[in-house]
Amino acid sequence: MAGYTVKNLKEVEDSAPKFGLSPGLEARFAREPLGLENAGVSYQRLAPNARAPFGHKHTEQEELYLIVGGSGRIKLDDDVVALRQWDAVRISPETMRCVEAGPEGLELVALGAPYAGPGDAVLTPGWWADF
Repeated sequence: MAGYTVKNLKEVEDSAPKFGLSPGLEARFAREPLGLENAGVSYQRLAPNARAPFGHKHTEQEELYLIVGGSGRIKLDDDVVALRQWDAVRISPETMRCVEAGPEGLELVALGAPYAGPGDAVLTPGWWADF
């Protein structure tokens, strides 16, 4: 078995439709397709002016969001920060977060480590609901 795996993130299954999050959100989680044991990675795209329908935080996993296209904002606990292409945002596990796209949409790659299993994320529907 090779010591590496190559996958195109845009060819990984989009999980958003099975959770009723399409068409405003595209979410491709590549930890399993890549065979990652100690980290997670995903590609996420939000439609223009869309906001993720929930905030989330983690018990153990630190995340890094790399904005690869578009612009928008991220709410981190009580702070709202503007985002543009090539911004990188480090987020501690206990920080609640939620993203929203600007008028051209938002594309990001999320990296998380260490991988702590499916129970590590705490989701709060409607957490950033000011409209």
